[in-house]
Amino acid sequence: MAFGFAQAFRTFGKLTLAGAIGASLAAGDVGAQQKTPSPGSAKGQFGAVSLPTQGPAQPIGFYAKGCMTGAVALPADGPTWEAMRLSRNRRWGNPAMIALLERLSEDGVKYAGWPGLLVGDIAQPRGGPMFNGHASHQIGLDADVWFTPMPARRMTAEEREDLPFTTMLQKEKFLTVDPKVWTQSRARLLMLAASYPEVERIFVNPAIKKKMCDTWTGDRTNLGKLRPEYGHDSHFHIRIKCPPGAAGCTPQAPVPAGDGCDKSLAWWFTPAPWAPPKPPKPGAKPPKPPREMMVSDLPKACAAVLDGASVASMQAATYGGPSAASALTAAPAAEPAAGTDGALPDVGPVPNDKPAIQ
Repeated sequence: MAFGFAQAFRTFGKLTLAGAIGASLAAGDVGAQQKTPSPGSAKGQFGAVSLPTQGPAQPIGFYAKGCMTGAVALPADGPTWEAMRLSRNRRWGNPAMIALLERLSEDGVKYAGWPGLLVGDIAQPRGGPMFNGHASHQIGLDADVWFTPMPARRMTAEEREDLPFTTMLQKEKFLTVDPKVWTQSRARLLMLAASYPEVERIFVNPAIKKKMCDTWTGDRTNLGKLRPEYGHDSHFHIRIKCPPGAAGCTPQAPVPAGDGCDKSLAWWFTPAPWAPPKPPKPGAKPPKPPREMMVSDLPKACAAVLDGASVASMQAATYGGPSAASALTAAPAAEPAAGTDGALPDVGPVPNDKPAIQ
């Protein structure tokens, strides 16, 4: 699939296009997300809460505009996973999401030859918009899984904070997967995750989607669940469906039929997604900065979620019970599966996602 590479490079030139990509990622959404939120904003209020509410688990609203009750925490350590960036306090989710992550970590060892998951952001204790990094992840049904395999030992909290992301992309090339880093076990892990009925979408970098379209020779039934998106070169983003009975959860439209290896993917390999914003006309008034999202902009129930009574402690709300919160913290990690994925690959640049259109 050529996907218009020649046309793209003729139009912009290789360096110009690469610069446009960098500018659109670094100077746009990500820079805006770093602005300190006001105390009264939705980001400020939901980001200040350290524990979830008591009561049943319910996602409220949409993936990018909502909150949640009754969240549970992914244990920081498991036999086949380790939670990353613990200081962010973003390993909370709907029990259905946490259960799926634990299942994927176990099945990945059994069926994909993957030594274990490094799990990134899931959601804040009561969901809601985050200070930085994501537009979605607000109702406990989204989770990030690193493409870096779990090492053959239990990392310290400091190591989990400092371990850089590893890009799957080849430096100095336009949307090209690095053959020195990419492995078939990563492809198997993606398709394993997509095989679960409750998984609705998996966001990956467009280059990774193209790689899967070009090379995956197994069952392609669920290949359409892999959706190309900005960033997502060092991790993949799992999104599950609204759980049964979650009346307050707003579902997303199903993915289109087919494997997604079509014009919708080809678009990512044209100049259009990476073009910088058009400069304002001479004399035009500068655009107003976007207004902060307030709690009143979220579903009405989210105000009550902020005021709800907290659980007693993180241990009490950890998935699997209080013992799961600490039993494996000092235990050695499981031995990795045979192959080259047990070692940490070379570190690439920290990716900048552009997630607002998820």
